[in-house]
Amino acid sequence: MRLRLGTRGSLLAVTQSRWVAERLEAGSNLKVELEVIRTSGDILQDQPLPEIGGKGLFTKELDLALLDGKIDLAVHSLKDLPTDLPEGVSIGAIPEREDPRDVLIVRSGLPETLDALPKGARVGSSSLRRAALVRVLRPDIRVDDIRGNLDTRLRKLERGEYEAIVLAAAGIHRLGWSDRITEYLDPGSWLPAPGQGALAVVVRTEDLSGASWLRSLDHLPTRAATMAERRLLEELGAGCRLPVAALGLPFGGGLRLRGMVAHPDGSRMVRAESTGAQDDPDALGRRVGHELLERGADLLLEDLRHEVEGSSR
Repeated sequence: MRLRLGTRGSLLAVTQSRWVAERLEAGSNLKVELEVIRTSGDILQDQPLPEIGGKGLFTKELDLALLDGKIDLAVHSLKDLPTDLPEGVSIGAIPEREDPRDVLIVRSGLPETLDALPKGARVGSSSLRRAALVRVLRPDIRVDDIRGNLDTRLRKLERGEYEAIVLAAAGIHRLGWSDRITEYLDPGSWLPAPGQGALAVVVRTEDLSGASWLRSLDHLPTRAATMAERRLLEELGAGCRLPVAALGLPFGGGLRLRGMVAHPDGSRMVRAESTGAQDDPDALGRRVGHELLERGADLLLEDLRHEVEGSSR
């Protein structure tokens, strides 16, 4: 059986998609061919993500190819996937998660941790969440926007445009560049984006029941943790343009969920956490999301929406 797998064209996206393809082909009669498709997020490289963001920035073109029958499945970083998928598209599998943490990569010759960076150091990030956390922990250093794929960002660091950059550990690990990491940021105080470190295999909804090959990819503890994180995001009515963080931590048959909403300038932050059952991540996500709202996240998110809308006009 031949499957056409759609992927973005970045080195990381292709690496992730090949990883999925190899696991699908192992011990089966499947033959998986990669189809590279450029997305809006890949094309619009000269603008900050919050200004051009919106749901589906890195997924829309792949969704259309899937619905048009040009591909049979697509692989995404789960953190890039909107919580409300287009009609006719569903998450078919979520493989076992890579490291969900953020990491710091510091330019050679400088102190190698966030705490030790010199005052006024420039830290590159395209994420409002990461910018907020840097400003909470180190209000004396500067956060500058950075765009581009991982290899592009590392080159910008090497050219001296930044003293350090913050990235997801998962992408660095998948590309075999772990030796570049100078610090793993503690998820106790530095929560990742919802879904970070996990992949999503997306298929046409009508193919879900008949695609038995999907079951070999699905990792139930990862699915439970990330579904709780995404439900929290949905409860808040937030998306990738707003600084929301969440991390589900499976244990036995249970699940702990931590969530956070922050202002990008680091001036305000709301946190909440709770535990629940792995077989009901939806309830846990709703509960922690509701607690965040009760603690003031609703007012903070409303202010942020007005600011983002004003900056994009």
